Amino acid sequence: MSRRIKGLVEFEDDRGAVVRYLRHPHGGGLVSPGAHVHEGAWLAETTYVEAGAVVHDGARVGPGSWVDVDVVVGAGAVVGSNVHVGAGTRVGAGAHVGAGARIGARVSIQERASVHADQVVPDGATVAASGRGRRSGYGRAA
Repeated sequence: MSRRIKGLVEFEDDRGAVVRYLRHPHGGGLVSPGAHVHEGAWLAETTYVEAGAVVHDGARVGPGSWVDVDVVVGAGAVVGSNVHVGAGTRVGAGAHVGAGARIGARVSIQERASVHADQVVPDGATVAASGRGRRSGYGRAA
């Protein structure tokens, strides 16, 4: 069940708890009141940003993506559509995460690094910026 109250969206989760989100003015993505999303960021309407997350100026998060708890998305970073960014992950400024990628918890994606579409990055990994056209070395999502 969900309901809307002037920019507030409420859902009842599987355990019966009410979870609240606010619509971000650029793109309409859903932002937990405990998260901080810069007004210059853009979140697609079907994006979720959880409590403790920080999304910096100029960052873009695509449709169907989920930015989990305590994630930091750096300035100008791009997170593609249908991506899960695991809890505690850091996405560096100017980094790019391709559509369908699954990023584990506590991952460090360095500035200007790339994770290609449908790749899976395991918990605790570091993704370094590599030469142009080189793959990050992680497997594809199932």
